Amino acid sequence: MELYDMYYLNSLVIVIVLFVLIVAADEVGLRIGGFYQRNTDEDLKSHTSAIQGGVIGMLALILGFTFNMSIQRYDSRAGAEVAEANAIGTAELRAELLPDPYAGEAQAAIDDYIDLRVRSSHVDLTRRDERRALTGETRAMQQRIWDIGIRAAEANPNPVKTGYFLTSVNDMIDAQGARLDVLERHVPPAIFYLLFLFFIATGGLIGYSSGLGQRRSRVPALILNLLICLLVFIIIDLDRPRRGLIQVKQDSMEALVEVVD
Repeated sequence: MELYDMYYLNSLVIVIVLFVLIVAADEVGLRIGGFYQRNTDEDLKSHTSAIQGGVIGMLALILGFTFNMSIQRYDSRAGAEVAEANAIGTAELRAELLPDPYAGEAQAAIDDYIDLRVRSSHVDLTRRDERRALTGETRAMQQRIWDIGIRAAEANPNPVKTGYFLTSVNDMIDAQGARLDVLERHVPPAIFYLLFLFFIATGGLIGYSSGLGQRRSRVPALILNLLICLLVFIIIDLDRPRRGLIQVKQDSMEALVEVVD
């Protein structure tokens, strides 16, 4: 695991640390603002508020960009799950085009493949050893199904029937590769670090601006910081398809198991 990769860290821990840092920055800014309060006029206060507004605007832009990126990745993973389930279902239907005994062998192999893919879909991406073993089993099973199609084509060289089956098997393998690819795509850690830096800087500026005023209230700043951290938690949770509260449903793959049963 690379130290800068936050994907392997607990999302709740990340949010708690971020909240503590924002609150600390707010407190430091509040004390600094209180220190310079007597030497501050209205022009300086207005200038500080303008800078604070600009930083908050940039923060909103980066936050919206990051949220949209995580939503797009979530949608891509959901679409890849449906696409793979459809490809497997098509391959199983076309297995009936093969001559005996290859039709029965192909359907039995695809049924085992469905069970394997459902089992793989519930394994956390951070469990690398288990996922590596499942990837090996998946490739071996794909090769087994492909070999059945090749033997059927050699025994009964019907380019239409066996060709349809082999094409569907090829699509099934491609769909699994595409789904694996979207699962491995996450929001780059550099974007999160930039976002966190803006959060902490904004907390410091809010505290500094409050310190320059005659009256101070920590409650609004704490509520704002809490809402920011809650939104960050949602973004991180969306970026972790098999670890958090918001997970990609496996309805299409599980429906294949029900059909098989």
